[in-house]
Amino acid sequence: QVQLVESGGGLVQAGGSLRLSCAASGRTYSNYAMGWFRQAPGKEREFVAAISWSGGSTFYAESVKGRFTISRDNAKNAVYLQMNSLKPEDTAVYYCAAGRGYRDYRSYDYWGQGTQVTVSS
Repeated sequence: QVQLVESGGGLVQAGGSLRLSCAASGRTYSNYAMGWFRQAPGKEREFVAAISWSGGSTFYAESVKGRFTISRDNAKNAVYLQMNSLKPEDTAVYYCAAGRGYRDYRSYDYWGQGTQVTVSS
């Protein structure tokens, strides 16, 4: 089993930046893809970004391309989401996940507890 813990969320003004971190423990030697999803009030869970186990392939939602960057450090069992040029529409609870990936939430087996990101205008 794998445990995931997100951190780095907070309140930021539009145009600002945040970096989210996800620390993994447990059976982290498995060849898991990692993804970030978000859920805003009254909205469905939404794919944000994903990265392959090797880090060689990345995937992004159209709404965040050019603004967000996903990366991973397998030696540290960590995945990151650098968020730049934040918009109020980015406000949501952000979750990291581990599994087969990539864009479909149903392909992920493990989920973190989430971290709140709030962007003010």
